[in-house]
Amino acid sequence: MNHIFDFFIDPYRGTPALFIVLEAIAFVFGILSVYYAQKENILVYPTGLVATVITVFLLYKAGYLGDMMMNFYYSVMSIYGWWNWARKKEDKHVVAISRTNRKEKLIGLGMFLLTMLVTYLVYTAYGYQLELPNYIDIFTSGIFFTAMWYMAIKKLENWTLWIFADLITVPLYAYRGLGMLSLQYLIFTILAIQGYRQWKRSLDNKIQTA
Repeated sequence: MNHIFDFFIDPYRGTPALFIVLEAIAFVFGILSVYYAQKENILVYPTGLVATVITVFLLYKAGYLGDMMMNFYYSVMSIYGWWNWARKKEDKHVVAISRTNRKEKLIGLGMFLLTMLVTYLVYTAYGYQLELPNYIDIFTSGIFFTAMWYMAIKKLENWTLWIFADLITVPLYAYRGLGMLSLQYLIFTILAIQGYRQWKRSLDNKIQTA
Protein backbone atom coordinates (compact mmCIF):
# COMPACT_ATOMS: atom_id res chain seq x y z
CA MET A 1 0.00 0.00 0.00
CA ASN A 2 2.85 2.38 0.82
CA HIS A 3 4.37 1.75 -2.61
CA ILE A 4 1.12 2.84 -4.28
CA PHE A 5 0.93 5.91 -2.06
CA ASP A 6 4.54 6.81 -2.81
CA PHE A 7 3.95 6.36 -6.56
CA PHE A 8 1.39 9.16 -6.53
CA ILE A 9 3.12 11.39 -3.98
CA ASP A 10 6.86 11.15 -4.81
CA PRO A 11 6.71 13.08 -8.13
CA TYR A 12 5.23 16.05 -6.28
CA ARG A 13 7.77 16.28 -3.49
CA GLY A 14 9.50 19.63 -3.89
CA THR A 15 7.01 20.74 -6.55
CA PRO A 16 5.74 24.32 -6.06
CA ALA A 17 2.26 24.40 -4.54
CA LEU A 18 0.96 26.44 -7.48
CA PHE A 19 1.84 23.67 -9.95
CA ILE A 20 0.13 21.04 -7.79
CA VAL A 21 -3.02 23.14 -7.55
CA LEU A 22 -3.02 23.78 -11.30
CA GLU A 23 -2.62 20.08 -12.07
CA ALA A 24 -5.47 19.24 -9.69
CA ILE A 25 -7.72 21.80 -11.43
CA ALA A 26 -6.78 20.40 -14.85
CA PHE A 27 -7.47 16.89 -13.51
CA VAL A 28 -11.01 17.77 -12.40
CA PHE A 29 -11.92 19.82 -15.47
CA GLY A 30 -10.46 17.19 -17.81
CA ILE A 31 -12.71 14.53 -16.34
CA LEU A 32 -15.70 16.90 -16.45
CA SER A 33 -14.98 17.55 -20.12
CA VAL A 34 -15.06 13.86 -21.04
CA TYR A 35 -18.20 13.38 -18.92
CA TYR A 36 -19.98 16.17 -20.80
CA ALA A 37 -18.73 14.79 -24.13
CA GLN A 38 -20.34 11.41 -23.52
CA LYS A 39 -23.59 13.23 -22.69
CA GLU A 40 -23.30 15.22 -25.96
CA ASN A 41 -23.37 18.36 -23.81
CA ILE A 42 -21.69 21.50 -25.20
CA LEU A 43 -20.10 22.11 -21.78
CA VAL A 44 -17.47 19.63 -22.97
CA TYR A 45 -15.70 22.58 -24.60
CA PRO A 46 -15.51 25.27 -21.89
CA THR A 47 -14.49 22.68 -19.29
CA GLY A 48 -12.03 21.19 -21.75
CA LEU A 49 -10.51 24.60 -22.44
CA VAL A 50 -9.76 25.14 -18.76
CA ALA A 51 -8.04 21.75 -18.57
CA THR A 52 -6.04 22.06 -21.79
CA VAL A 53 -4.80 25.61 -21.28
CA ILE A 54 -3.50 24.69 -17.83
CA THR A 55 -2.00 21.45 -19.15
CA VAL A 56 -0.17 23.28 -21.95
CA PHE A 57 1.59 25.38 -19.34
CA LEU A 58 2.42 22.42 -17.10
CA LEU A 59 3.73 20.25 -19.93
CA TYR A 60 5.83 23.12 -21.28
CA LYS A 61 7.44 23.44 -17.87
CA ALA A 62 7.98 19.66 -17.72
CA GLY A 63 9.51 19.58 -21.21
CA TYR A 64 7.03 17.13 -22.77
CA LEU A 65 6.75 18.90 -26.10
CA GLY A 66 4.64 16.34 -27.95
CA ASP A 67 1.99 16.29 -25.23
CA MET A 68 2.18 20.08 -24.96
CA MET A 69 1.53 20.47 -28.70
CA MET A 70 -1.49 18.18 -28.48
CA ASN A 71 -3.01 20.12 -25.63
CA PHE A 72 -2.42 23.40 -27.45
CA TYR A 73 -4.24 21.87 -30.42
CA TYR A 74 -7.04 20.70 -28.09
CA SER A 75 -7.44 24.29 -26.94
CA VAL A 76 -7.77 25.56 -30.52
CA MET A 77 -10.04 22.68 -31.55
CA SER A 78 -12.19 23.21 -28.45
CA ILE A 79 -13.02 26.70 -29.71
CA TYR A 80 -13.91 25.29 -33.14
CA GLY A 81 -15.91 22.41 -31.64
CA TRP A 82 -17.76 24.79 -29.32
CA TRP A 83 -18.82 26.87 -32.31
CA ASN A 84 -19.66 23.82 -34.44
CA TRP A 85 -21.77 22.10 -31.80
CA ALA A 86 -23.64 25.36 -31.06
CA ARG A 87 -24.69 25.97 -34.67
CA LYS A 88 -28.45 25.81 -35.24
CA LYS A 89 -30.78 25.99 -38.19
CA GLU A 90 -34.49 26.43 -37.55
CA ASP A 91 -33.88 25.82 -33.83
CA LYS A 92 -32.23 22.47 -34.54
CA HIS A 93 -28.56 21.72 -34.10
CA VAL A 94 -26.81 21.44 -37.46
CA VAL A 95 -24.25 18.83 -36.38
CA ALA A 96 -25.58 15.43 -35.30
CA ILE A 97 -23.85 12.22 -34.26
CA SER A 98 -22.86 10.14 -37.29
CA ARG A 99 -20.21 7.76 -38.57
CA THR A 100 -17.23 8.80 -40.66
CA ASN A 101 -17.50 8.45 -44.41
CA ARG A 102 -14.64 7.42 -46.70
CA LYS A 103 -13.45 11.00 -47.19
CA GLU A 104 -13.37 11.71 -43.46
CA LYS A 105 -11.47 8.47 -42.82
CA LEU A 106 -8.83 9.51 -45.35
CA ILE A 107 -8.60 13.00 -43.85
CA GLY A 108 -8.24 11.42 -40.41
CA LEU A 109 -5.42 9.18 -41.65
CA GLY A 110 -3.71 12.22 -43.16
CA MET A 111 -4.01 14.10 -39.86
CA PHE A 112 -2.59 11.12 -37.99
CA LEU A 113 0.48 10.84 -40.23
CA LEU A 114 1.08 14.59 -40.44
CA THR A 115 0.80 15.01 -36.68
CA MET A 116 3.36 12.26 -36.05
CA LEU A 117 5.73 13.91 -38.52
CA VAL A 118 5.34 17.37 -36.99
CA THR A 119 5.73 16.03 -33.43
CA TYR A 120 8.88 14.16 -34.43
CA LEU A 121 10.32 17.29 -36.07
CA VAL A 122 9.59 19.35 -32.96
CA TYR A 123 11.44 16.86 -30.77
CA THR A 124 14.44 16.79 -33.10
CA ALA A 125 14.43 20.59 -33.51
CA TYR A 126 14.82 20.95 -29.74
CA GLY A 127 17.67 18.42 -29.75
CA TYR A 128 15.88 15.70 -27.79
CA GLN A 129 17.43 12.25 -27.78
CA LEU A 130 14.40 10.18 -28.69
CA GLU A 131 13.72 7.06 -26.65
CA LEU A 132 10.85 4.57 -26.67
CA PRO A 133 8.50 6.76 -24.53
CA ASN A 134 9.03 9.63 -26.99
CA TYR A 135 8.11 7.45 -29.95
CA ILE A 136 5.00 6.28 -28.11
CA ASP A 137 4.22 9.94 -27.42
CA ILE A 138 4.58 10.73 -31.14
CA PHE A 139 2.25 7.84 -32.04
CA THR A 140 -0.46 8.75 -29.51
CA SER A 141 -0.21 12.41 -30.51
CA GLY A 142 -1.35 11.43 -34.00
CA ILE A 143 -4.28 9.46 -32.62
CA PHE A 144 -5.38 12.20 -30.20
CA PHE A 145 -5.12 14.84 -32.94
CA THR A 146 -7.52 12.90 -35.17
CA ALA A 147 -9.84 11.98 -32.29
CA MET A 148 -10.28 15.63 -31.32
CA TRP A 149 -11.29 16.57 -34.86
CA TYR A 150 -13.73 13.66 -35.07
CA MET A 151 -15.28 14.80 -31.81
CA ALA A 152 -15.63 18.37 -33.07
CA ILE A 153 -17.69 17.07 -36.02
CA LYS A 154 -19.53 14.50 -33.83
CA LYS A 155 -18.23 11.31 -35.38
CA LEU A 156 -18.76 8.11 -33.39
CA GLU A 157 -15.25 6.92 -34.21
CA ASN A 158 -13.74 9.63 -32.01
CA TRP A 159 -14.44 7.41 -29.01
CA THR A 160 -12.67 4.41 -30.55
CA LEU A 161 -9.54 6.51 -31.02
CA TRP A 162 -9.73 8.00 -27.51
CA ILE A 163 -10.06 4.53 -25.96
CA PHE A 164 -7.10 3.13 -27.91
CA ALA A 165 -4.79 6.08 -27.20
CA ASP A 166 -5.86 6.40 -23.55
CA LEU A 167 -5.02 2.73 -22.94
CA ILE A 168 -1.52 3.38 -24.27
CA THR A 169 -1.11 6.61 -22.30
CA VAL A 170 -1.99 5.12 -18.89
CA PRO A 171 1.21 3.01 -18.61
CA LEU A 172 3.24 5.68 -20.41
CA TYR A 173 2.56 8.28 -17.72
CA ALA A 174 2.98 5.66 -15.01
CA TYR A 175 6.43 4.87 -16.45
CA ARG A 176 7.26 8.58 -16.35
CA GLY A 177 6.24 8.69 -12.69
CA LEU A 178 3.28 11.00 -13.36
CA GLY A 179 0.80 9.18 -11.15
CA MET A 180 -1.99 11.76 -11.25
CA LEU A 181 -1.96 11.95 -15.04
CA SER A 182 -1.83 8.16 -15.31
CA LEU A 183 -4.90 7.90 -13.07
CA GLN A 184 -6.62 10.63 -15.09
CA TYR A 185 -6.16 8.73 -18.34
CA LEU A 186 -7.44 5.54 -16.71
CA ILE A 187 -10.61 7.44 -15.81
CA PHE A 188 -10.67 8.87 -19.35
CA THR A 189 -10.61 5.30 -20.72
CA ILE A 190 -13.61 4.25 -18.64
CA LEU A 191 -15.54 7.40 -19.60
CA ALA A 192 -14.63 6.95 -23.27
CA ILE A 193 -16.04 3.41 -23.27
CA GLN A 194 -19.24 4.75 -21.75
CA GLY A 195 -19.23 7.60 -24.27
CA TYR A 196 -18.97 5.20 -27.19
CA ARG A 197 -21.90 3.16 -25.90
CA GLN A 198 -24.08 6.24 -25.33
CA TRP A 199 -23.31 7.82 -28.72
CA LYS A 200 -23.85 4.50 -30.52
CA ARG A 201 -27.18 4.00 -28.74
CA SER A 202 -28.21 7.53 -29.70
CA LEU A 203 -27.14 6.98 -33.33
CA ASP A 204 -28.97 3.60 -33.53
CA ASN A 205 -32.15 5.20 -32.15
CA LYS A 206 -32.00 7.98 -34.76
CA ILE A 207 -31.55 5.41 -37.55
CA GLN A 208 -34.53 3.38 -36.31
CA THR A 209 -36.80 6.44 -36.10
CA ALA A 210 -35.67 7.93 -39.43
